[in-house]
Amino acid sequence: MRILHTMLRTGNLPRAIDFYTRILGMTLLRQQEYPEGQFTLAFLGYGDESDQTVIELTYNWGVEHYELGTSYGHLAIEVDDVDQATAQIKAQGGKILREAGPMNAGRTIIAFVEDPDGYPIELIGARQGNRG
Repeated sequence: MRILHTMLRTGNLPRAIDFYTRILGMTLLRQQEYPEGQFTLAFLGYGDESDQTVIELTYNWGVEHYELGTSYGHLAIEVDDVDQATAQIKAQGGKILREAGPMNAGRTIIAFVEDPDGYPIELIGARQGNRG
């Protein structure tokens, strides 16, 4: 078994695709409209779906905004250098929620950015050796 994708609803599909491809460097892997259901799905990621977990963006036609709720946490993306990644995201117009620095009660360097629909994304500095 493996995790295939995480689904996020978006109120503006082109804007969301632009953020994940241009600012976070993902690739749009596939996109399909479902006229009977009045929705469009777009799958994005850093590698092929056959061996990578990806993000599914769901646009329900005519819905421009969603409440995120209190149970949603965040997506996490590993980056080589958190300072460099946040500087690049900021230079491209991305919103930084928390600048790069050590996590609370730990040493791992993290930062948080926000996608156009308000979803927080944690950037985590690459670790050597064990994950924990």
